[in-house]
Amino acid sequence: MTNSFYKNKVILITGGTGSFGSGFIRYLLKNANPKKIIVFSRDEFKQFYLQKEFEAHGEKLRFFLGDIRDLRRLERAMNGVDLVVHAAALKQVPALEYNPSEAIQTNILGTQNVIDAAISRNIKHVLLISTDKAAEPINLYGATKMCAEKLFIASNVYTAGSTKFGAVRYGNVIGSRGSIVETILKSKEGPVHITHEQMTRFWLTLDSTFKLVTFALQSMVGGEMFIPKASSMSVVDMFEAIAPGRERKIMGLRPGEKIHEVLLTEDEAMRSLDLGDYFVVLPHSNSTLSAERYEKYRKSGKKLSPGFKFQSDSNDKWITKQEFSALLKK
Repeated sequence: MTNSFYKNKVILITGGTGSFGSGFIRYLLKNANPKKIIVFSRDEFKQFYLQKEFEAHGEKLRFFLGDIRDLRRLERAMNGVDLVVHAAALKQVPALEYNPSEAIQTNILGTQNVIDAAISRNIKHVLLISTDKAAEPINLYGATKMCAEKLFIASNVYTAGSTKFGAVRYGNVIGSRGSIVETILKSKEGPVHITHEQMTRFWLTLDSTFKLVTFALQSMVGGEMFIPKASSMSVVDMFEAIAPGRERKIMGLRPGEKIHEVLLTEDEAMRSLDLGDYFVVLPHSNSTLSAERYEKYRKSGKKLSPGFKFQSDSNDKWITKQEFSALLKK
C-alpha cells in the first residue's frame, strides 16, 4: 500500500502527543503529503515540545488542547477533518485498577464522544487504536478497550457507510514511551524485576504500527478489526537483551497481569481471515451490517483453522535477543 491515501487530507489524531501519536506525525510528514494534521491532546507541555520539534512544518500542523471527555471540544476540533485516528486512552494497568471510574470516563465514554463527534461532522474514516489486553481481558484497562472496540464496530450500523469505523489491535511496541523497556534502560543498577519466568509478550516496531494503521484506513469498509502477525518474545530473553548480566528478581504476577497475551481469540478466529501480514476480524454474521460489504476479504483472504487462537506463547514467529537489541538501537 502506498501513502498517497493521505494526500491532501486533514487528519486528526486524539492522544496526538503520545508515543504513537507523535511518531505517526513524523511518519506522515516524512512519507505522505497530508493537507493538515490536527494534534488533539490534553497535555500542554507535550504540545509545546512537539510544536518546537515541528516548527519547520508549522503550516501543516494545528494543535488543539482538549479532552475526549468533552464532546463539544471534539466537535469543534473535527470541523473540516477527513479522517480520525483515535489513540487517546488511559493505559497504566495498576493506576486504572485503583481509579476505575476514571478509566471508564476516558476509555469508554470518551470513545463514545469521539464516535458522536465524528458522525456529527461526517468524518469519512475513523480508526481506533486498541491493545492485546482487550482480547479476553482480565484487567480494567483491557475491559475498557474491549468496550471501545465494540462501540466502534457497532457504530457502523448508524452511518450507512457515510462514516466508516474500524479498529486495529496490537501488542507491545519496542521503544514506546513509559514501557517496561524504557524503565529498565533508565535504571542502570540493581536487580531487574520479573513477575513470572514463563511470561511471553507480542512485540512490534513503532514503524510497523504506522503501516498497520495505513493498511487499515485504506482497506476498511467499516466494521473490521485488523491485527498484525506480531512476533513473540519471552520476558526473560527481553530483559537479558536490554540488561545483560543484571540480577533477576521474581516478584509474582501483578493484579490484572497475564502470563501470555492474546491478540486473536478463538471466537474471533471463526469470523476472521488471513490476509498475509494481517488478520481481519469481521463482525458477527448476525450483525445488521451487510455481509456483501466484506466480500473483498473473502476473495483475497484465507479462513483460519478450527480452534485457532493467536497467543504469544504459541506463536510461529519469535524475536531473538540479538534481534531485539538491534531494534532498540534503531
